Amino acid sequence: MVQGKTKGLQSKGSSSASRHAAKAAANPKKGKKYIPPKKEVLVKQAAMKKTLSAKINKSIERQMVSAASAGKLTIMKHTAPEGYVY
Repeated sequence: MVQGKTKGLQSKGSSSASRHAAKAAANPKKGKKYIPPKKEVLVKQAAMKKTLSAKINKSIERQMVSAASAGKLTIMKHTAPEGYVY
């Protein structure tokens, strides 16, 4: 048996692989951070949640538009207490 390291059996690139992993961890990919569900029940729940949140947001936007179009934009006026400095 060979007692020491031989030329052909040395592993190459072990340091470069760890360097690549560290670089990839430092710069995560941009994009979706949400992993969609795979089970049928969870897919239905996710779809229902998406439609309900869209309806709620649309309703809130409609209420804000109707309140703003009624007259002057006084909805956000005087929300800070007296003497409050930004």
